[in-house]
Amino acid sequence: MTATHAIDVHSPLDGQLVGWLPAASETETATAVAAARKAQTAWAATSAAERGAAVKAAAADLRLRAGDLATVVQTETGRPFASAREGVLAGVSTLEQYAELGPVHRGRSLLGSAVDFMIPEPRGVVVALTPWNDPVAVACGLLGAALVTGNAVLHKPSERCPHTGMLLDTVLRPHFPEDVLRTLIGDGATGAQLVRENVDLVAHVGSTRTGRDIAQASRAKLLLENGGNDPLLVDADVDPEWAAEQAALGAFTNAGQLCTSVERIYVHEAVAEAFVTALCARAKEWTAGAQPLVDNRHREFVHAQVAEALEAGARALTGGEVPAGPGAFYPATVLTGCTPDMRIMREETFGPVAPICVVPSFDEGLREACSGEYGLAATVLTRSMEHSQKAWRALPVGTVKVNAVFGGAPGGAAQPRGASGTGFGYGPELLDEMTTVKVVHLGLP
Repeated sequence: MTATHAIDVHSPLDGQLVGWLPAASETETATAVAAARKAQTAWAATSAAERGAAVKAAAADLRLRAGDLATVVQTETGRPFASAREGVLAGVSTLEQYAELGPVHRGRSLLGSAVDFMIPEPRGVVVALTPWNDPVAVACGLLGAALVTGNAVLHKPSERCPHTGMLLDTVLRPHFPEDVLRTLIGDGATGAQLVRENVDLVAHVGSTRTGRDIAQASRAKLLLENGGNDPLLVDADVDPEWAAEQAALGAFTNAGQLCTSVERIYVHEAVAEAFVTALCARAKEWTAGAQPLVDNRHREFVHAQVAEALEAGARALTGGEVPAGPGAFYPATVLTGCTPDMRIMREETFGPVAPICVVPSFDEGLREACSGEYGLAATVLTRSMEHSQKAWRALPVGTVKVNAVFGGAPGGAAQPRGASGTGFGYGPELLDEMTTVKVVHLGLP
């Protein structure tokens, strides 16, 4: 069977056709899974040091092609070149990290009447379904951890950035044996087939709805980083200008199209007026140098949430309207008068929108921040050690950030909760997810 349709990509900058790629057919997808299964056995038997060296060499080539990848990312998603290149280089660093960690990844031993060895072994065939908002960095994390531990990988990049996925494949694949790494182009139908095939692990970074569909359809081990509705809690004792800078960075970076973007803000009434004024000023600065959303379909989704909030009584102090002209641009938007029942406070928006709820106390803000079905991340801005301790203990999320909306230690891990997913997605712990443990009881005859 030949490819049944094409994947078209239009520029979010002006709507012009960027290009198209043929989608993998059902037969091609099934054949790729079978080939990966066959190739994985020999790859798993390759020494850990050799696998690490292959990943390291792939990282070196990716560094050389960082500008090329960044250009394609900008063309397909609208992400500015400098930011896109940072994302590619983050992917390089992740590959380098796993190239070093993979060969020293080990189990443990126990001494009793017999000796027990706990040996990590590759799971087998891994499917990696990666997103469009940071396509190279996310893919490199999943691919690097899977490959260095001896798995074969089938990678399906988002249909919103297939050329990025294919160029990444062109750079990485020559460093591995045939069929150990393969990229398949397709849309949701291709992804759905992959998760139903005889594979051993499915790693997905994307929407909560898709994550739930995968959980119902697949019998494989699942790593899911789904959507988030990350709160920002602003205490009464912080500098409102500084807090506004943090809020703007969290809500408007990459046009709000990051998994851990600030999605809802709870600000103490003591600093609310100064905070809102400062945030509006920052929003206008971000709009002046705006990047577009990934496409018009996504812009319609973002604006629908804003329009619903306005109809329900919220006020747009900046933004809130679809601009005229070509492209999928949307202004940095600050909404006040938001209430917990509004969809924009309950669901992921994934756009440059900062919805604000003023609260009478830190405890009330924390109670609201703890609400909802998502459990990806949360940020607390406070000078109070007591409040920071109370917050990180109470917030039902995988990552709590105190006094910085972004950042973290090199090699840091993340484990979402609730509707935001399951399993570690980064750090050395991802190597554990990509392997399974065999216990050997070694006794004397």
